[in-house]
Amino acid sequence: MTRVLLVLLCVAFFALCAYGMWHGWKRRQRKQADLPAFPSTPAALGAPKLTTTGVYIGTTNAGNWQDRIQVGDIGHRAEATLNLVPEGVAIDRVGASPIFIPAGSVRDARTDRGLAGKVMFSEEGLLVVQWENDGHLFDTGFRGDDKDVYDEWVAALSHNPINTEGKA
Repeated sequence: MTRVLLVLLCVAFFALCAYGMWHGWKRRQRKQADLPAFPSTPAALGAPKLTTTGVYIGTTNAGNWQDRIQVGDIGHRAEATLNLVPEGVAIDRVGASPIFIPAGSVRDARTDRGLAGKVMFSEEGLLVVQWENDGHLFDTGFRGDDKDVYDEWVAALSHNPINTEGKA
């Protein structure tokens, strides 16, 4: 009898934890409902200047590496291909909607250790693109399969002709 009660107690505790996580996710979605809509991917994109595969980690409010954006499926991690095209940065995610960052919105690029609750062992484990959408700054993180290309990405995005206006 004691064993049955312990099992039921463990199941109830697990259910309570799952409910708490679901409730927190929904609360964050409501809190972020007033964020500007993310840009849609243009119908036609130019030839990629840089391409790499890896995992889309997430998008956060800039400066707050744990404040993951939960609106729609933006908060879902997924295998992805990152493309730098003349129009901006295109993130094609497997099993989730694509994400597009217009070239004029890019403010900075850097490597970092953590974003959206994902922490890497090395200081340069993630490629993070900071961008602006309707006056709101976001950080979007990507963990590439080949981290040796991060320097190329940072250089290409940091020297974006749009950023020469002092917004870098």
